[in-house]
Amino acid sequence: MNHQKLKISIVSYFNTLPFRYGLKKSALINKIDLQEDMPSICAQKLKFGQVEIGLVPVALLPELNNYKIITDYCIGANGIVDSVKLYSQVPLNEIKTITLDYQSKSSITLTKVLCKFYWKLNVEFLDSTPGFETKVAGTNAAVVIGDRTFALNKTFNFEYDLADEWKSFTGLPFVFAAWVSIHEIDPDFIKEFNAVLKFGIDNTQKAIEEDTSASKIKNLNATDYLTKKISYDLDPEKQEALDLFLEYIGKL
Repeated sequence: MNHQKLKISIVSYFNTLPFRYGLKKSALINKIDLQEDMPSICAQKLKFGQVEIGLVPVALLPELNNYKIITDYCIGANGIVDSVKLYSQVPLNEIKTITLDYQSKSSITLTKVLCKFYWKLNVEFLDSTPGFETKVAGTNAAVVIGDRTFALNKTFNFEYDLADEWKSFTGLPFVFAAWVSIHEIDPDFIKEFNAVLKFGIDNTQKAIEEDTSASKIKNLNATDYLTKKISYDLDPEKQEALDLFLEYIGKL
């Protein structure tokens, strides 16, 4: 591999803390240019060749040519995830419009899949602007993802956990984001990268103890969230779920 640093875009949400911890504690950090972004920016950077590797929303995959998922790890959940929610003041069958979070493609695509194939809802989808989560009222619901959800949980009459709804629908876990490249990456680098991610996940508790950001996120139980809600292994069941999700995307 040449001496130019590999550019890697990672999601800046709290759920990537084990990945970021592993990378920053390893010698690998000196070989990479690590950029922390919201999911939609990770996706853009990878799609337009601004980075070699991205932790990207899996709903982006159909838009990429010759992509490869290059690690054994992902951001996933097997049931309740707590940080991808549909909030509403009225029950599902009364919702008329859904404002979609601008930060992630996977969550908004998952919402569309659930609306069409599981909830059988005929709703209008609206684009969001910053601060939209404070304006949910009447028959308008909103999808909110990431660290902002913890402060919103239990503040609406109804909230639907999208990973849990997918599990009820399919019996499978859900994959929100995966490590993807559209370039040829040195196999030795991939092996080292995988090992570093594993190290981070194996030391999640240590990462929490050394991190200062958790205290700034209202109502977050960091250990419960990272060890019980987020599921990092891209195992065969998650691969099956990902294939099924991509199939549904093709039918939207």
